[in-house]
Amino acid sequence: MDLGLQGRTAAVAAGTAGLGLATATALAAEGVRVVVCGRDEARLNNALHVIGHGVEGFVCDVSTDAGGREFAERAIATLGSVDIMVANGGGPPPGGFAHTAEDQYLDALQKNLLSVVAMCQVAVPPMQQRGWGRVLAITSVSVRQPIANLILSNTARAGVTGFLKTLAREVAGDGVTVNSIQPGTHATDRITQLYGDNPDAKAMGIPTGVIGDAGDFGHIAAFMCSEYAKFMTGVQLHVDGGAYAGLQ
Repeated sequence: MDLGLQGRTAAVAAGTAGLGLATATALAAEGVRVVVCGRDEARLNNALHVIGHGVEGFVCDVSTDAGGREFAERAIATLGSVDIMVANGGGPPPGGFAHTAEDQYLDALQKNLLSVVAMCQVAVPPMQQRGWGRVLAITSVSVRQPIANLILSNTARAGVTGFLKTLAREVAGDGVTVNSIQPGTHATDRITQLYGDNPDAKAMGIPTGVIGDAGDFGHIAAFMCSEYAKFMTGVQLHVDGGAYAGLQ
């Protein structure tokens, strides 16, 4: 299926590993000119090899608003313009209320909320001027169903979801869609850090009985950026093997 993205441009933040890498790979395979960033040069070089298709990248830390702004500005300078902005970044450390200090919340908001706001402030106005754009944030299913021992992520990602929903309504008439994709448990380094090398899908409440495949996730993300998704905006799509139990 041709997603109608041939020749478009995309900036994928933290696109050197995990779900960001999978999304960048899927977009590049659709003929999108992709730029990625990561904090580690060796991992960046490996990602460029894995993605292929002429992908470009540079070292940049998007865990703050300044880093998010830098990434968006450098991506535009590299590509000439950015049609698709994939806002993504690592999650804050685990912990519950009793053992989480107040200043850690500020760090989490920088990492998972304000960095996304900054990327959008740079990337969205030019999209509006051109009359076409896609913003897709990779967040977490914890926005719908908070995950135990991840109070920082639950809090910050809920905030960015409210921001994106508001932005979506404001720019919809300019041909710009704004959505978030909410992963459940996928086979990534982050999940290994949290749950070990062999997490038990059934024990974790995943009805499919398997841990998600990052490559599959990337293809879903690419569709949400596609020409076919032009009437899809303000959406928070959970991709979690059925783990979320709510009706909405």
